[in-house]
Amino acid sequence: MNILAWIVLGLIAGAIAKAIYPGHQGGGVLGTIILGIIGAFIGGSLGVFFSTGNLTLAAPTLSIPGILVAVIGALVAVFLWNLLTRRSAV
Repeated sequence: MNILAWIVLGLIAGAIAKAIYPGHQGGGVLGTIILGIIGAFIGGSLGVFFSTGNLTLAAPTLSIPGILVAVIGALVAVFLWNLLTRRSAV
């Protein structure tokens, strides 16, 4: 997938994940895109792991199922980011 498709997938997945996840997440547009791209890799890798049993770095395509997988991965990324930043602030 080319870089423009990664940016679009990251923006869509990150924005949906930030809207779904409770609380306030900062970061702006760039943070949302990066969160979505990381989420796409997390979701794609988990999808491959659950379907084949092999843990490999994978990412979904720019499609409706791909966006859903990327949103699930982005929700995991937001959760982990909140855990990391909450612990360092204490």
